[in-house]
Amino acid sequence: MACHEIAALRLGLMNVLGMHDPAERSHELEEMGDSARAPGPLKSLSEARDLSNLKGLYESAVTELEERVSHTPAADPKLAYLRTLVVLTKKVELDLLHQVQSLDQLYRDLEEMHDFVHEIYPAE
Repeated sequence: MACHEIAALRLGLMNVLGMHDPAERSHELEEMGDSARAPGPLKSLSEARDLSNLKGLYESAVTELEERVSHTPAADPKLAYLRTLVVLTKKVELDLLHQVQSLDQLYRDLEEMHDFVHEIYPAE
């Protein structure tokens, strides 16, 4: 069992951040296995090109994981791992949300600072 959601998020982040590390990319694709090629949130997440899309696709992948866990029989030996994975992915989801909010705030602050500069130095 692998942490496909985390691997897919890392691949998506590599795209969004413009990171070009073939070894790292290969490692994450290997971690994902067949999930990297199968249609669905994980494949789409691994191919995300912008932050908004990345966030939404990650949320979809986490929801899919939670659904899978809810259908896993109590006697399944993988259940404890899957439950731990839900906790991990939820924490990462919150961290991602905070990062997006922080960048959104930076974007708004830039406009405010731009306006402030024009208050000090009015355009002619």
